[in-house]
Amino acid sequence: MAQYYKFDKERASRKPGITPLKEAIEQVFGRPHMKKGFEESYVTAHWAKIMGHPISSRTQKVYVRDRILFLQIESAPLRNELVHAKKKIIELINREMNVELVEDVVFI
Repeated sequence: MAQYYKFDKERASRKPGITPLKEAIEQVFGRPHMKKGFEESYVTAHWAKIMGHPISSRTQKVYVRDRILFLQIESAPLRNELVHAKKKIIELINREMNVELVEDVVFI
């Protein structure tokens, strides 16, 4: 025999009414594990905006793991300059994100 689904309003997970898209996105990304991943991927996606085209065009890999920014730079002189400017890189990223996302920079 076929079974039919019966909607139970008391146990429904949806809230009644219309939720604005902005609120729905904030609810999803407001969770700590989602927010951290989003912020880390934001740095990777917006590296050119944060550091500028001359640096981003010579960067091969950019990613953040456990509050450490990993960079692979193809130009040795540029890498040397960036090693000396670690604090400035950390400051620029944290200012862009409005949160203390990066504590250290590692060049690979």
